[in-house]
Amino acid sequence: MKEATRYVIAGGSAAGMAAAQAIAEADPGGSITIFSDEKVRPYFRPMIPFVISGTKKLDDILLEGRGPYRVGGMEVRAFAVPHDAVDPVGFVCTEGGVRFGVATDLGHVTGLVREELKGVQGLFLEANYDQGLLDADTRRPWPTKQRIASRHGHLSNGQAAELVELLIGHGLEQVVLGHLSGDCNCPKVVSAAVRRVAGDLPVHIASQEDPSPWVEVEVRRPTDIPALVPGSGGQGLLF
Repeated sequence: MKEATRYVIAGGSAAGMAAAQAIAEADPGGSITIFSDEKVRPYFRPMIPFVISGTKKLDDILLEGRGPYRVGGMEVRAFAVPHDAVDPVGFVCTEGGVRFGVATDLGHVTGLVREELKGVQGLFLEANYDQGLLDADTRRPWPTKQRIASRHGHLSNGQAAELVELLIGHGLEQVVLGHLSGDCNCPKVVSAAVRRVAGDLPVHIASQEDPSPWVEVEVRRPTDIPALVPGSGGQGLLF
């Protein structure tokens, strides 16, 4: 009999708990150990302001895998993303049959990221830099450029476009591109890169200086994973 695989995860964060749940689903016979330097059970850090304000109790934000967790009438599910920071996660938020994802500060699109975002109708996605502009940039030293373009840095326009192209076939209806570098990207360049694959998909660019207008998300075409989208015709507001 094959010996069960033992997994060790450093950190009881949302990313660590998401990794544990993903491993458990992929390898039910495996053994998972999670190390953390905190004395309390893993908790959902983005919900801390709700605990401080008194609208949520600590028990409400304790992590059980990836969620979902409830914020008002919205369900929020976290998933791990690759970035050189503590506890990096993306989110899928669901309300009224509409799902939208948030994926920013990630160095590359993992299989987990793709699977979690399949079926979202709205998406806020990082498109941090244009490779040519980054290469030509004279303000950043070479190690910084390497860090930005690394697998734990940020998404390029090309990487963002590839993900958008994939998700169009899984029900994506609106995309907002954000976290654009002020030196190594610009709205015109990123818009052209993504629109080449987006077809008639509305593509919006979030500004660093000004608030973005409301973007309405509506389910207009069927998705191939109906279990994640209970019904059609729902509407929601993205940012």
